[in-house]
Amino acid sequence: MNQLNDISLVAQVVVFKNTRAFDQLVQKYQSSVRRFFLNQTCGDSELSDDLAQDTFIKAYTNIASFKNFSSFSTWLYRIAYNVFYDYIRSRKETMDLDAREVDATNSTEQVNVGEKMDIYQSLKMLKEVERTCITLFYMEDLSIDKIAGITGYPAGTVKSHLSRGKEKLATYLKQNGYDGNR
Repeated sequence: MNQLNDISLVAQVVVFKNTRAFDQLVQKYQSSVRRFFLNQTCGDSELSDDLAQDTFIKAYTNIASFKNFSSFSTWLYRIAYNVFYDYIRSRKETMDLDAREVDATNSTEQVNVGEKMDIYQSLKMLKEVERTCITLFYMEDLSIDKIAGITGYPAGTVKSHLSRGKEKLATYLKQNGYDGNR
């Protein structure tokens, strides 16, 4: 039923140029897309907002290319994934990784800042592809098949990245006082 509603909204946008229908899609998915970017950027909320906005702009301008081969959310996450990696590629040309880490470290203004910073700090220890798989699986509750569709990696590769990422996170968090007894 949920997928059917998304398809109906997409059809209204494509056929009738109904921007209110697209607004409904944005309202439905904006928090999960923003959360995806927050985890990918290790807590940089301003950058996350910018990347989420870029994602929805690209989704709107390319919505006619949605062919319903996957769910709308998978299609949208694929756009978000591409937006993030386009950003990373552009940053690598102009800025080294250490400066990006400093930006992420200094950009969090939330409740439970200490714990969130520990999580973001631990996510920094992961390779970008591991962080993407961990974020989509554990934080966005997507299936391995959906993650494979979003990233373009085979399901077995996604499982490997999840396993390695989970192991690295567990080691880092244990070394920093999170022993599971909280």
